[in-house]
Amino acid sequence: MTGKEYTARLAGRAAEIGAAAWNACANPTGPADPSPFTRYEFFEALEESGSAVPRTGWRPLHLVVERGGRIEGILPLYLKNHSDGEYVFDHAWADALERVGGSYYPKLQACVPFTPVTGRRLLVAASADEAAVRTALLGAGAAAVEQLQCSSLHITFPAEDEWRAAGELGYLLRNDRQFHWVNRRYKSFDEFLGKLSSSKRKNLKKERAGIREAGIDFDWLTGAEITEAHWDLFFRFYMDTGGRKWGSPYLTREFFSRIGSRMAEQVLLVMARRGKKTIAGALNFFGEGVLYGRNWGCIEFVPCLHFETCYYQAIDFAIARGLAKVEAGAQGEHKLLRGYQPVTTYSAHYIAHAGLRRAVADYLVAEREAVAENIEDLTQAGPFKKGQ
Repeated sequence: MTGKEYTARLAGRAAEIGAAAWNACANPTGPADPSPFTRYEFFEALEESGSAVPRTGWRPLHLVVERGGRIEGILPLYLKNHSDGEYVFDHAWADALERVGGSYYPKLQACVPFTPVTGRRLLVAASADEAAVRTALLGAGAAAVEQLQCSSLHITFPAEDEWRAAGELGYLLRNDRQFHWVNRRYKSFDEFLGKLSSSKRKNLKKERAGIREAGIDFDWLTGAEITEAHWDLFFRFYMDTGGRKWGSPYLTREFFSRIGSRMAEQVLLVMARRGKKTIAGALNFFGEGVLYGRNWGCIEFVPCLHFETCYYQAIDFAIARGLAKVEAGAQGEHKLLRGYQPVTTYSAHYIAHAGLRRAVADYLVAEREAVAENIEDLTQAGPFKKGQ
């Protein structure tokens, strides 16, 4: 795959690209407070731990764009034979194509595996022509669909400007919504509560009081404070809860050791304990002024423990650190009542089959309208006082 100035190739695993070249594109402005989910260290941990590998249906085929032998752009890319672990659901599209005799799998997925967080997907080095490299990456991604005889390429949870750039090149555009908490320069959790309507404020206070009455305390662990013993505990929680929720949790025990050794400065473990016994935990990452809630688990049921560990402790941490936002993961209208607001998320799709492409394009027009109406309705029904 070549262009006037650029050459594109499928490079395989992140380790075959290397940390220096990857991070030069993933974090072009320098080392301070990068996004944790574009860093080489996160992808390397997923792939080298056996979490995102061909055995689990995630074959790394990261797309790189080079000029003069130097990597100027990367599209994190996987060849997949299923649609699990993506959080943008296309199972109906797969069924439709297979009903008319086509094959939806394999497909190409440009994303951060198992991670429904918004962020850059078209990674461009600082000294490169960003618009030109983006165009080269998007064009090469579409060409890879044909070259590998895949049905499609899906870019999930990109930044809005990347989504629009993909649309200009003929990708189909899709919207969904998540719930994020926005820090309005609150000095305390109580100040945040003061912005809520009376009934919602009372509900949150009641939930937090119930946790205190149950004798639950919380520890915030970051950086060198996180030991292998902590990861052993958290993995136990993750496997217990994830096994009941998904059947087969995605992440291996080694993954947690790898992120602990390579990027613990961007990790927050919230551990819930009764006395000396730790009974639950939530894994968060932070960077670019945002706290990202990722995984949680528990070995003992306590009413509202999930809300406190994952949502309220995240708000407390964001206020203490002066972070601008908390992204608490996919779905969950229950977050609305707890101060998290609906926001639009994005995905872009290149579909090779002409008939499926027309059908999906028509469907997405109606879906985008429905998502926009749903966000407007949820915003109006939010927990904040009028005018706040």
